[in-house]
Amino acid sequence: MNDTTQGKSLLGEFLSTRRAQLKPEHVGLPDYGDRRRVPGLRREELAQLAGVSTAYYIRLEQGLSLNASPQVLDALATALRLDDAERRHLHSLSGEARPRRRRLPGERVTAAVRQLMDAFGDSPVVVVGRRSDVLAWNRCGHALFAGHLAPDSPDRAAARPNTARMVFLDAHTRELYVDWPRKARDVVGKLRQAVGVYPDDPQLAALIGELTVHSVEFATLWAEHRVRAWDTAEYRMRHPLIGELDVLQHTLAVPREQGMKLVVTTAAPGSAGQAALQLLGQALVPAVDKPPIARSAAGGVPPRLV
Repeated sequence: MNDTTQGKSLLGEFLSTRRAQLKPEHVGLPDYGDRRRVPGLRREELAQLAGVSTAYYIRLEQGLSLNASPQVLDALATALRLDDAERRHLHSLSGEARPRRRRLPGERVTAAVRQLMDAFGDSPVVVVGRRSDVLAWNRCGHALFAGHLAPDSPDRAAARPNTARMVFLDAHTRELYVDWPRKARDVVGKLRQAVGVYPDDPQLAALIGELTVHSVEFATLWAEHRVRAWDTAEYRMRHPLIGELDVLQHTLAVPREQGMKLVVTTAAPGSAGQAALQLLGQALVPAVDKPPIARSAAGGVPPRLV
């Protein structure tokens, strides 16, 4: 399937799915109850809201009409009540905001990226690629998110952890998030965004296929066509060493590295979460350099990390 056909197929799926999720009362239209034979809005209703002809909208859903204008896409986004991230995703699916198909470069962490990681000191830092593969992490990032995995695994391309795979298929990672369903929705939404930008990436397609087969939760969320922005997110984590803590995960685009992002975890100044992250950092200091370590909130001394 070529780039244009694939993009239009994804566009049609997105439009039809989101149209089905929008009820008439959400947009001020009458609801005829059982007399409606389709979930959500009818095609002609959405076309009317967007100010386009029904025939043209049907061609868009069926992938028969090419090169929708930015103005039409914006009108459809408004009619569908899309947020900013979803609106950008709609433009990406149309091909209007996506570069022409080309061979994707390999992903590697340069010395400049490692210097950027070091600038965050003891804050947990993870570098992720366009498919959510872990390309690098600092010691605190490894200890917070994946202490049960080999710390050097991102250095071997074939053994790189993948954050989406970890969230859905790894029991340890599932337990890390108190509100795991919200974390799962965020992960799926970010993968949806990636597919819009890289629709011809076979490894990304293989990852989605694997998760769909092995996780009913993933398959259900994937079918909803929801999109999440890579920006900031608050989570409560339940870590086996430092207990529960509230954190803020900041996602920063890495300059000059296509699709690469830096995920930095912080906690509010003076909070229990900040104290827990500091405790985690102290636990990683070699024994000869360690100051006396404070006891955890539960009163116990945390085990040594390996």
